[in-house]
Amino acid sequence: MLLWVILLVLAPVSGQFARTPRPIISLQPPWTTVFQGERVTLTCKGFHFYLPQKTKWYHRYLGKEILRETPDNTLEVQKSGEYRCQAQGSPLSSPVHLDFSSASLILQAPLSVFEGDSVVLRCRAKAKVTLNNTIYKNDNVLAFLNKRTDFHIPHASLKDNGAYRCTGYKESCCPVSSNTVKIQVQEPFTRPVLRASSFQPISGSPVTLTCKTRLSLERSDVPLRFCFFRDDQTLGSGWSLSPKFQITAMWSKDSGFYWCQAATMPYSIISDSPRSWIQVQIPASHPVLTLSPEKALNFEGTKVTLHCETQEDSLRTLYRFYHEGVPLRHKSVRCERGASISFSLTTEHSGNYYCTADNGFGAKPSKAVSLSVTVPVSHPVLNFSSAEDLIFEGAKVTLHCEAQKGSLPILYQFHHEDAALESMSANSAGGVAISFSLTAEHSGNYYCTADNGFGPQRSEAVSLSVTVPVSCPVLTLLSAEALTFEGATVTLHCEVQRGSPRILYQFYHEDMPLGSSSTPSVGRVSFSFSLTEGHSGNYYCTAENGFGPQRSEVVSLFVTGKCWVLTSHPPLAKFSLTHSFKNLFALSSFLP
Repeated sequence: MLLWVILLVLAPVSGQFARTPRPIISLQPPWTTVFQGERVTLTCKGFHFYLPQKTKWYHRYLGKEILRETPDNTLEVQKSGEYRCQAQGSPLSSPVHLDFSSASLILQAPLSVFEGDSVVLRCRAKAKVTLNNTIYKNDNVLAFLNKRTDFHIPHASLKDNGAYRCTGYKESCCPVSSNTVKIQVQEPFTRPVLRASSFQPISGSPVTLTCKTRLSLERSDVPLRFCFFRDDQTLGSGWSLSPKFQITAMWSKDSGFYWCQAATMPYSIISDSPRSWIQVQIPASHPVLTLSPEKALNFEGTKVTLHCETQEDSLRTLYRFYHEGVPLRHKSVRCERGASISFSLTTEHSGNYYCTADNGFGAKPSKAVSLSVTVPVSHPVLNFSSAEDLIFEGAKVTLHCEAQKGSLPILYQFHHEDAALESMSANSAGGVAISFSLTAEHSGNYYCTADNGFGPQRSEAVSLSVTVPVSCPVLTLLSAEALTFEGATVTLHCEVQRGSPRILYQFYHEDMPLGSSSTPSVGRVSFSFSLTEGHSGNYYCTAENGFGPQRSEVVSLFVTGKCWVLTSHPPLAKFSLTHSFKNLFALSSFLP
């Protein structure tokens, strides 16, 4: 036997879920199973959603589909199969299966059954079949009909779901059983759902509650009533035809679980919505930012905590922390008044901090809190620079002292061979510098110190050597005898008063070099020789330490006859030598 499931079709109603309507098919007579030869009129309902027009009918049976068109919304049929209808522009209706039965006994049931319906199941027999008085549900005896054809279910509910059939007897033969009909009782409307214009309204703002549901298309003309609740308290005057309820102002005390009921008239079917929590929001006040430990010495490496707190409890509040306007971190908390962040201090953490609190109604800032991180100075670095490549007397030199780390201000002190030179305080990064023109006394070791209250830190020493050009040398002539005779020894002295060593001395006779000598310090060098006639002429010397030779004044030595006369330019001395002495002359080596 065929087992047909009775289908539920839902239609939109005012104030409830909207969707594209689907037409439905109704039957007259209302049975899905009839005897062969009988007629059933199909009506395609739902045309109030469309303009009046022709209707297409689709008939499918044994794998074949036949399309027919009628000028209105009805069609009379006599063949078994699946039927659908469609108006222009509408979706297809749900299928309806009709069975034109050749059986001698059938059980007839309506196309659909809803909660609260009065349902008739009809057991019909052909000639030569006698009805007994039994109807079955799920193969269990349900009732004895006493030769009646109809079985009544006065108020259908979910307990009436099941498979139904009836039985009878053929004359002088045997018992017969009808087809089985499966009854599935449907709700006339979907379970309601509560909607609110806001589930987190601001304190003092209105809220509109809507009880959303959907009637089946077959019950689209059934009126519904609605009732709204907070927790277990009825709102307003109770039941109303309107699916909406207006609350003019929501306050903190109005937070709670809200729900609604929808019911058919006269309250035969009542359905509850799920409960929804509505939390009245109080806009956040300006938060307060605190720093802990509050009175700690904020050295680099110290762990500090910033705490941002509001005075209101909110379902969710977003806290953000800022350093000099730059976002640091954010925390979102539920049902708490504050949030905290912690970090270990570095010099970059100095500055102003503030926080904001936002519970969905705009961020509110706190007042700024200042944090100063104290960092001891590192060892400074001393270096010097000069515009000239050679550090010589008169050149300008700049000493620069800088500590790479340390809280400001920093006091810098320059030193030369442990003697304090000059001190300067720096209120910004980059260090300090002093400049001076070099003299010979500036040679030596330099260093600097930096101090920001934690004791001075000393730089590495830098050595500075100042080169002094030699002064013009002075050439002098000395003799051991009062009168210098042939063969006597004469010494030339060349001496400078100033100049950095080493100094190279050179002696000349009539522009011809005689010899040279160097000395590691300021002083003089000497050149000795025994006199001969060939030593007459002009003598001078030069001194050099890398800046070019400096030349002395010329000294003249004259020989007259047997005598030698020594003069200088300007004349220093003049004397005669008799030529009765032997004509001897020898050059001596240079004396240091």
